[in-house]
Amino acid sequence: MKLHKRVEEVLNKQINAELWSAYLYLSMSTYFESEGFSGFANWMRVQYQEETSHAMKILDYVNERGGRVILEPIAEVQTSWNNVQDVFEATYNHECLVTELISNCVAVAVEEKDYATANVLQWFIDEQVEEEANVSAILDELKLLGGAGHGLFMMNREMLGRTFIDETQK
Repeated sequence: MKLHKRVEEVLNKQINAELWSAYLYLSMSTYFESEGFSGFANWMRVQYQEETSHAMKILDYVNERGGRVILEPIAEVQTSWNNVQDVFEATYNHECLVTELISNCVAVAVEEKDYATANVLQWFIDEQVEEEANVSAILDELKLLGGAGHGLFMMNREMLGRTFIDETQK
């Protein structure tokens, strides 16, 4: 069964939102690189890769269901922040917004009785719970450290170990 027009529209908005998110995280990564935080830069680059894979998962689904993907220009993103904690506060707030956007996609799918799409989107809901928890934990640690000192150096080093695993392929 082909996608309902409203479902197709909201999924297209989500694809574009995911690509904007990827662009934002890439901007955060380059900010960290310029500030000498290669570990935090790596963490954000992995976020960039995750968001890109999320966009592709939805894009492929729209195509699979006979819909039409419409890519829009990527709006400008922020390019500088005050400090590491400021970046992660922005990240947490952004992930909360993404959760709202995905919840809206689910609501539209259910309203249109498109339970297949609602089921696919459940993966994204679960992913958002994990994303918010991960960023919240990093923020808590940064707050404990006061955003400076040897602890920040150790966190930066720890962030170098994060690698991209495409969870959308499971």
